[in-house]
Amino acid sequence: MAPWHPAPGEDGSVALALINSRHSTPATGMIDDLPSSREIADWLRARGLVVDGGLPLGPIEVIRLHELRNAARCLFVAVADGSRPWQPAMELVNELVRAVPVAPVVEWPVTGPVKVWHAEREGFDAVLAHIARDAVDVITGPRAPTIRRCESPRCVRIFLREHARRVWCSTTCGDRARADRHYRIQRAGRDG
Repeated sequence: MAPWHPAPGEDGSVALALINSRHSTPATGMIDDLPSSREIADWLRARGLVVDGGLPLGPIEVIRLHELRNAARCLFVAVADGSRPWQPAMELVNELVRAVPVAPVVEWPVTGPVKVWHAEREGFDAVLAHIARDAVDVITGPRAPTIRRCESPRCVRIFLREHARRVWCSTTCGDRARADRHYRIQRAGRDG
């Protein structure tokens, strides 16, 4: 199966990309793009979170990443719905953020000085802390009001609304929703 196109906002938020790595389709139901350490390693590498050689990823790391994904999703959904999140989800994200302190440092490439956040530790804990920190930045920052759930039936993805009229995470979901609406109208006309 071809991978889904990223939902709006995934390119600027690794936490949102992680959340949407578990999605649904009408034909197959729930799909996990990160079911094992191999897919997780590829996903982390593709996002620049690990370099070649990667990190040792075993069953514990898979579980920890899945726990973070579930907790981050809970926080994003709470913002989208205007509700309070599940307390353990918030506690897990906060715990991961605090686990690896970061400090701003200056780097000076040819283009001039830039601030870079340097983690005091490396490894999988630093990766989880980075993703958790991104989740906190999105849900508490200027992008928070744009967090939306896809309105397509059976879709569980979340996106950052870039246009006031956007209600779907992708054109695929928009097409599905329009087809469902057309089918319901046609059926109501026959049955009514």
